Amino acid sequence: MHKILSVNATAKTRIYEKILTQTVVSVVSFQSLLVLGTSSVKAETSFDFATPQLEETSSMSQVTNVNQLSDVQPTDWAFQALQSLVERYGCIAGYPNGTFRGNRAMTRYEFAAGLNACLNRVNELIATATADLVKKEDLATLQKLQEQFTAELATLRGRVDALEAKSAELEANQFSTTTKLLGQVVMSANAGGFSGSSIVDPTGRRVLATTNPNPTILYRASIGLNTSFTGTDLLKVQLDGASGSIVNGRPDAGRDNAAGVLEPFFGSQIDYSIKPATVNTVDIGRLYYTFKPTKDLAVSFGPDIRTTDYLDRNSYAYLSFLDFSTQAFINNYLLFPIDGPSSGAAIDWKPGNGAISVRALYAATNASNPGDRGLLIGTAAFTNLLYPGLNPAANVASKRGIFGSTYQSTAEIEYAPSRAFAVRLQYSGGEIIDQRFDVFGVNAELTLAQKFGVFGRYGYGNYSGTDFGDIKPNYWMAGIAMRDLFTRGALAGVAVGQPFIVNQIGNSTQTNYEAFYNYPFSRNIQITPTFQVIQNAGNQSSNGTIYTGTLRTVFSF
Repeated sequence: MHKILSVNATAKTRIYEKILTQTVVSVVSFQSLLVLGTSSVKAETSFDFATPQLEETSSMSQVTNVNQLSDVQPTDWAFQALQSLVERYGCIAGYPNGTFRGNRAMTRYEFAAGLNACLNRVNELIATATADLVKKEDLATLQKLQEQFTAELATLRGRVDALEAKSAELEANQFSTTTKLLGQVVMSANAGGFSGSSIVDPTGRRVLATTNPNPTILYRASIGLNTSFTGTDLLKVQLDGASGSIVNGRPDAGRDNAAGVLEPFFGSQIDYSIKPATVNTVDIGRLYYTFKPTKDLAVSFGPDIRTTDYLDRNSYAYLSFLDFSTQAFINNYLLFPIDGPSSGAAIDWKPGNGAISVRALYAATNASNPGDRGLLIGTAAFTNLLYPGLNPAANVASKRGIFGSTYQSTAEIEYAPSRAFAVRLQYSGGEIIDQRFDVFGVNAELTLAQKFGVFGRYGYGNYSGTDFGDIKPNYWMAGIAMRDLFTRGALAGVAVGQPFIVNQIGNSTQTNYEAFYNYPFSRNIQITPTFQVIQNAGNQSSNGTIYTGTLRTVFSF
């Protein structure tokens, strides 16, 4: 009897050793595929390094079928291995939004947590499978397997040792233990023209163009350094360079595309061309720090932020390198009179990680200037029309600094009971060179059958003391989008909108249209043709229809 128990124990040990070895090798081989304890504030199909993203600890969802992971494809090189770990051993968990993020970097702590989860599952399997181990025929089979796989087990041990040695070498020579390097390059070919004899500005007094602009090549290149000291914080340093022009002594990146030349005031420019506001130089594009005082609250502050990074998100119209390019379709145009370089702080609070989220920010332009005069470069294009004093040549005196007279405070409440539906109520208020503005907005989206989406925004505002008096402009946009059209990972969309509806400016209302198709050439390369139409540009009925086409290529690394 003692001999039988001894053989039984030995067999059990060998079973454990075999499964453990397979598990360790699987885990080590697919470190980039394990999901351990983190989820992104903002889930996108492609990483937007220009948008604040903070890893946060949250409860994971056990995956029972690999098809539950929306970003894992049968064509992925590790699909079969991941399928085995999920369906045979059940020791892989997914993010709450159904993604896996296999390309994400992994820490040693995360590896330990994943290994522990797999070992716990192995123990369950062993406990379930040992009921009949005392049968002589099973013991004989196990002994044969033990003899047959002795060489393989020794080989696997050697591979694990070699992997550990390589990991130690990589760790010793890595760029940084706390910093990740991310990058993106956007290159586009753009051309466009208009019908009629000329294009005039919204006042009707200045001619913007009498001939069609020449085709152009434009670009934006960015390098981001993401540093975390605690695992739940983020120090963001981003360097940007872009094409554009110098207008009135200030960079005007939106002038490198046809829409930016023919209609520069009401949001027709290509969004990724405007942000950052730099021209053929390398400048700081983002500099901020985000930390989490509590599990469900993120706080950000910095001397160089962008207001549109923190609010007014939308799954289909928010990232100009991924979806629409028209600036007025990416964000509620009225809600962000300050949309460029600014200083300030923001919060993102999701009480209990439930359906409600509260976001707020404060931002001021020229915050490093203690005087009353200086260049204000963080304001939206339409503010230059409303307040000519923003022109650098005017040199208007107004209070500068972090609590100066050109600032905005914005708040948003989001209700998202599921990934398929979200509605956001918004308010923005502040001053533009001592003149008050207040704007209310709403942003909604609905996903049907996981692939078809409808979405829209609406805004109503009051801008006082403008060159046209006190005005109450309206804004709206709406569109539809389709995911995985023709190929997995693709995104197509069509939208229409009127960015600046107001009686005091012009004799008509400008209407914008855009259609795009984003084709994922690979995980790191996306190619997107877009087509844009602008009617009654600048709210002037005398302006002919503007047509532009762009071929956008995005490289992410």
